[in-house]
Amino acid sequence: MTTSSATLTADALLGAVTGLRRVLRRRLRGQVPGPPLRGAQVELLQRVEAEPGIGVAGAAQSLHLAGNSVSTLVNQLVTAGYLLRETDPADRRAVRLFLTDAATERLVRWRSIRRELVGDALDRLPAAEVDALAAALPALHHLLDELAYAEEAP
Repeated sequence: MTTSSATLTADALLGAVTGLRRVLRRRLRGQVPGPPLRGAQVELLQRVEAEPGIGVAGAAQSLHLAGNSVSTLVNQLVTAGYLLRETDPADRRAVRLFLTDAATERLVRWRSIRRELVGDALDRLPAAEVDALAAALPALHHLLDELAYAEEAP
């Protein structure tokens, strides 16, 4: 692929992904009960769900955010009743993060509504387009791996 066609593909792909995320975020806000959460807040909840007991520093590294930014998110989510902060027994200066039942329920509901919204939209597409999207998934995952690897490389 030439540089100009790679650039055009990158621009088109990023435009589609950004638009998809924006529409889903807008549609989900109206259907998920509770106060609206920003993307970084949801990402932190998902990180804690994937790794219960993660610390603020570990979450910051995993999310590629500054530690003070994650501390602010943690404070917001604790206040909202979505995160529990426990002192780390191995290091009394550090905390471990856990989801509350409310956060777990919200994530389950969020995923369910998101699946339904996308599933319904896919059902309205021609079968050939659904097949094309399914066929593109391995390449999209490979692209994600390449971007993540490039980010971690020295």
